[in-house]
Amino acid sequence: MLLAALVPALLVVNADALAQAKPKPAPKAATTAAVDPALKAAVAASTRDPKNVLRDPYRHPAETLAFFGVKPGQTVVEITPGGGWYTEILAPYLKDGGQYVAAMYDPAIPNQPQYRYRQSEAMAKRLADAAVYGKAKVQNFDPKAPNFGPAGSADVVLTFRNAHNWVDDGTADAYFKAFFDVLKPGGTLGVVDHRAKPGTDLEKMKTSGYLTEALVIELAQKAGFKLDAKSEINANAKDTADHPKGVWTLPPTNQHEATDDAKYKAIGESDRMTLRFVKP
Repeated sequence: MLLAALVPALLVVNADALAQAKPKPAPKAATTAAVDPALKAAVAASTRDPKNVLRDPYRHPAETLAFFGVKPGQTVVEITPGGGWYTEILAPYLKDGGQYVAAMYDPAIPNQPQYRYRQSEAMAKRLADAAVYGKAKVQNFDPKAPNFGPAGSADVVLTFRNAHNWVDDGTADAYFKAFFDVLKPGGTLGVVDHRAKPGTDLEKMKTSGYLTEALVIELAQKAGFKLDAKSEINANAKDTADHPKGVWTLPPTNQHEATDDAKYKAIGESDRMTLRFVKP
């Protein structure tokens, strides 16, 4: 009788223990998102620089933007778009019903690296072509105190191969907080960056330009984001992430001896993580 009485109690205790031990659900694995025909058209547009088009096999723009859920009626902020590789696709795609915002280093701030002034001037000239880029605009910001627009004004924030720079500068927390602030509730943060092997130490990440997924996820979650999904769209299994001059050894930077050119061309561009976060 005593044993019969104990069995139900033990079952309850074991059920509670199992419930507590049950692992939290992992972020969902990405499925291939359908690509909007208008996005395909933007990628195929004759207005794109032919040199940029040559990099499509490594950057997978249509698939990447579809994974991030970019839609033509959204306000999309791209962080430091550099020479405008994604600008050529995003601004025309968004011009009729959405808003493209290029977040650029403020050229009014003195004593910055010269490339920032050149990029700012080039972006202003590019976006002046309203026939191609519509009402796309620039949001200048101070890298020491980043702000990307009015709070809750953006549907999507995108950053491509930038986070390693912020980690090296010690400003990553400020950037991710600013992304969170500018996004609407339910908004998306899309991150693509060079991927280090799990367990790589911080100093190695800073010198190599490769970051672990764990570090990027930690930065985003610290700012308030939830990891929604991962994608292997921009993966490259040939990249060992261990090169003499870090990621800059590989194309397109190609900081290597001319005699090694064929070796690094065979590897191609870096192995990259593609992560989608959501602001709750």
